[in-house]
Amino acid sequence: MNAAPSQTRELAARDNDGISVRLLWDPRENALAVSVEDTRAGASFDLPIAPESALDAFYHPFAYAA
Repeated sequence: MNAAPSQTRELAARDNDGISVRLLWDPRENALAVSVEDTRAGASFDLPIAPESALDAFYHPFAYAA
């Protein structure tokens, strides 16, 4: 049995100085998340985000993670 393919869609992405930020939408759950990966530090995290905060969280993910 194969797992169902992910339906998550990337709405926006940016990379700067080893930090990758992606704004993701799961249409099955109608849920948004910001995914952050710091390749220099070897750390990553995902934040569930309310629709009205999505773009702000995409540009300022560390403020939302605090």
